[in-house]
Amino acid sequence: MNEAEIKRLVREVLAGLAPAPGTPAAPAATIAQDPGECPDVTAVSTKDEFFVPHPENRDGYLAMKQSTVARIGVWRAGPRYNTWSMLHFRADHATAQDAVFMDVDDEWPIAQGFVAGQSECTSKDEFLTRPDLGRKLNDATKAKFAGGLTRGAKVTIMVGDGLSSSAMVNIPEILPAIKQGLKGFGIDVGPVPYVKYCRVGAMDDLGPLIDSEVVVLLIGERPGLATGESMSAYMAYKPNPGRPESWRTVVSNIYRGGTPPAEAGAHVATLIKRMLDEKASGVDLKL
Repeated sequence: MNEAEIKRLVREVLAGLAPAPGTPAAPAATIAQDPGECPDVTAVSTKDEFFVPHPENRDGYLAMKQSTVARIGVWRAGPRYNTWSMLHFRADHATAQDAVFMDVDDEWPIAQGFVAGQSECTSKDEFLTRPDLGRKLNDATKAKFAGGLTRGAKVTIMVGDGLSSSAMVNIPEILPAIKQGLKGFGIDVGPVPYVKYCRVGAMDDLGPLIDSEVVVLLIGERPGLATGESMSAYMAYKPNPGRPESWRTVVSNIYRGGTPPAEAGAHVATLIKRMLDEKASGVDLKL
């Protein structure tokens, strides 16, 4: 069997994976234009995939799927997932792995105008196996931040790659939204530090270094099968290494399929104003 025959066979098999007529899953529009390519399973949202034959309440099922990214209504082939659902599962798993293991390009924070630094981790492997080192800034970064950031600022916004390099796609929307919201309250934001191999605790290391009243950390969340782009905004009033985790206020699930970045940014700005007014954060902040 030559290469052309193999491609033809693959196309025929994949064509048979498409859902029955009338279902909203895997429409022909998701098939690649090049006849030599396979369909892109990730081009269809799991919310639009529905394979249950003869459902009792089809409309109710579809409405439920629109409210969650959970994999419901995927049906089965014997005791296993059907082939299309399994391919989608594996594709989403690969996306999550890429988000964790891929590094943010070193030129990216510079292009954003950030003051770039790094935690005490020296590699991705060390970052994943030594969370404690990711919570501390290395000495060169401390010196760089001490000289390049605004000392005594009311608010400092920092950015960290965290466990999802893909989450940085949210920065161009959420960061301007936070700044605009704070500007409406008469609060200016200075230079933005960026930390490579960053854990949440790095904000505690930054706080005493520049004596900022509120520190906000925009960081990539641990990805799952629903998305690899989700981001969290951690906020703390006068953070330092002695503060408990309960001292942080968090807005999570920030991405296009969760809380949209611009909307999250406006909310974060409002929370920051409350922190400054009440001089508290986390469980001590009365919302």
